[in-house]
Amino acid sequence: MATASESVSADSAAMSAQARRDRRAIRIWLYVVAAIVFALVVVGGATRLTESGLSITEWKPIHGIVPPLSDAEWQEEFELYRQIPQYQEINRGMELSAFKTIYWWEWAHRFLARFVGLVFALPLAYFWIRGRIPAGLKPKLVGILALGGLQGAIGWWMVASGLVLRTDVSQYRLAVHLTTACLIFSATLWVARGLAQHSPDAPPSAKSARASLLILFLALLQIYLGGLVAGLNAGLSFNTWPLMDGAVVPEGLLIMQPAWRNFFENVMTVQFMHRMGAYLLLAVVLMHVFASFRQAPKSTHARRSAVLLALVLVQAGIGITTLLLAEGAIPIGWGLMHQAGGLVVLGFAVAHARALKGPYAVDTRPSGRVRPKVTEGRRAPIENAAGMTP
Repeated sequence: MATASESVSADSAAMSAQARRDRRAIRIWLYVVAAIVFALVVVGGATRLTESGLSITEWKPIHGIVPPLSDAEWQEEFELYRQIPQYQEINRGMELSAFKTIYWWEWAHRFLARFVGLVFALPLAYFWIRGRIPAGLKPKLVGILALGGLQGAIGWWMVASGLVLRTDVSQYRLAVHLTTACLIFSATLWVARGLAQHSPDAPPSAKSARASLLILFLALLQIYLGGLVAGLNAGLSFNTWPLMDGAVVPEGLLIMQPAWRNFFENVMTVQFMHRMGAYLLLAVVLMHVFASFRQAPKSTHARRSAVLLALVLVQAGIGITTLLLAEGAIPIGWGLMHQAGGLVVLGFAVAHARALKGPYAVDTRPSGRVRPKVTEGRRAPIENAAGMTP
């Protein structure tokens, strides 16, 4: 049976110089896309914290890229905003200058969404036409593109929930919108990391990869719960820690009927679930770190698990600080740090899980160009070990 180092040599020799360049170009492109999605989610958080998300009351996927350019156009947009419940019940009497502030936040959010669509679609078309994308990778990239298109529709579906009967958007739709963005972010990083250099170290155990996928799922679930918290403004209540309403398990968690509504509509229950989700994620990461260092203390994978633990602890600290400071309103700086921190944890969890699963294997063909095959490889590093990434 070939050793990990022998696999490195065999795969490195099998890959042509052009195939290496293709992998690197695609990888860099996907990292750029992930960075823009990261910025998009953070700006979305700012839009939420400044209550700017309903300032643009129409969905214009193409024409909407152009902001108001004259006083008459600004007045037209402002008049549309005056017709929705948020203005009539909360912001009545708002001046045009204040409206412009919230409008620009929402416009920036939508502009970034359109921009990332172009940054993904145009290079995809270029690489595809030039034959630089391996066949097995095409469905994955098309799937990400389709998810991005769906996300645009979900965004408007979310905004529409706050234009008629509500003064804000539905927490259900907000959580779906946020989670879909994080799915796009995760999928983009997953494919990019599959094309990157990997350590030749074997996983600490056969269960390590499964544990890393569980951590990834829990990180994504925690972001979903955070979306519900944001949608209900649940962070403005029960601003104490470690106790909640004076107890470890407060009363009133299941006061709504039917009981399932409490997990989506009860402010206390939603915040409690978000706290419990954080504790569960921390516990699973701790067990993963202990197991990794016990089974392979000198491996890259063990060291990476320790970094993941540090990120989770920092994120927990930011979350607790944000909660304690949220008296009447979430501090925008801390709120955005908490949202960005969740994405950092999620992104590192993706990188860790992808590395434990192994890179995309190399497909050696008898003639023609050698391209990376995108079947999953347990340990098939694609480039020399000297350039390994943690």
